[in-house]
Amino acid sequence: MAKANPVRDLVVVGAGPYGLSVAAHAAARGLGPVTFGRPMESWHAMPSGMFLKSEPWASHLSDPAGAYGLDAYAAARGVRAEHGVPLPVSFFAAYGDWFARRAVPAVDERTVVSVAPAPEGFAVTTEDGETLRARTVALAVGVLPFLEVPGPLRHLPRRYVTHSSHHGELDGLAGRDVTVVGAGQAALETAALLAGAGAAAVRIVARADRLRWNTLPPALRRGPWAALRAPHTGLGCGWTNKLYADAPGAFRRLPATTRARLFDSALGPAGAWWLRERFGAVTDVRLGHRITAAAVTGDDRVRLDVEGPDGTAVLETDHVVAATGFVPSLDRAGVLDPALRSALRTVGPARAPETGALFESSWPGLFLAGLLTAPSYGPSMRFVFGAGYTAGRLVRGVRRRLRAGGGGGAAGRPRGGERALGVRA
Repeated sequence: MAKANPVRDLVVVGAGPYGLSVAAHAAARGLGPVTFGRPMESWHAMPSGMFLKSEPWASHLSDPAGAYGLDAYAAARGVRAEHGVPLPVSFFAAYGDWFARRAVPAVDERTVVSVAPAPEGFAVTTEDGETLRARTVALAVGVLPFLEVPGPLRHLPRRYVTHSSHHGELDGLAGRDVTVVGAGQAALETAALLAGAGAAAVRIVARADRLRWNTLPPALRRGPWAALRAPHTGLGCGWTNKLYADAPGAFRRLPATTRARLFDSALGPAGAWWLRERFGAVTDVRLGHRITAAAVTGDDRVRLDVEGPDGTAVLETDHVVAATGFVPSLDRAGVLDPALRSALRTVGPARAPETGALFESSWPGLFLAGLLTAPSYGPSMRFVFGAGYTAGRLVRGVRRRLRAGGGGGAAGRPRGGERALGVRA
């Protein structure tokens, strides 16, 4: 008789910075996590020539001993990770691979296609049809499921419209007229790279009324008065950023309407200081404009109806790149079984899952990490920096849930009387 598969204590879905950090903390606590996903997949897929916007000291993955930070990897490679010196994204992706080899038990590179309620917790199904049972699940699927494309562009085939995250190398757009939508780092850097990759023409179309640029960060070692006025944080200088960086738990306790307002407005679109000179090659920048309609023309181009300060206009372009970010909507978390998705409590107009203390959702045993938790815990969860706050606390929540008896019951709903969101940190 075949032996039944054991019920795992923890399955981690996703092997980016958050998933790897959670797995490292879980392994150190003896939980024996099973981690699924291709390590740092979306980072490896970015175009060469891109750089990290965050400072090296704010870009560590998290392990309990702090032994596998970005600085340790840089030292092992003979590279100086210096404040104020941007690092290539490819270097960061290789660092994540190095971290996974040292801090995480073997990663299963298969993709998880479904997380569903099951007796004793959850059924986790992989792309090849294997199903594992788990008492708890940590969902750390990164940002790609949540990419945002403006409504007027969504009906067009990918041949004509892509999201900036779809692109590795950009040389496939050489010789073509390309319109980039957006005014943040992804839009500005993509446009600059396109200009350098030989695009026939590159333009920016953005709703913002002006481009915003981050300034050169001040020295780490400053006089006490300068440090007091604008303290360094992993999200940039300033006391507001310090609150977002250091106190995500306090952010979670704000009224839901206040959290939604701050999430929408905090750390808005801006280009890195080091990109500004490179962006000079992009001369067609149309600010205060929004696309109202889009269609493919008879000569195989894209017609864009654009509304701006001077009225409406028509643009024709060969390809549109939407560098318009990501929206943490539960509706886009397709890996979650529909019954499980519909049962979760949500927050904000985008319907992100409400995340309680220790990063547990309203379904006992389902834990969340990364962008999905940003409407609950604040802007730091949109960045690698937030993994340091998340990983240890989430694993503490997993251990507490395991002591309480694992995940949701066999009926496929939270046990009566439980308030997963009310556990104090």
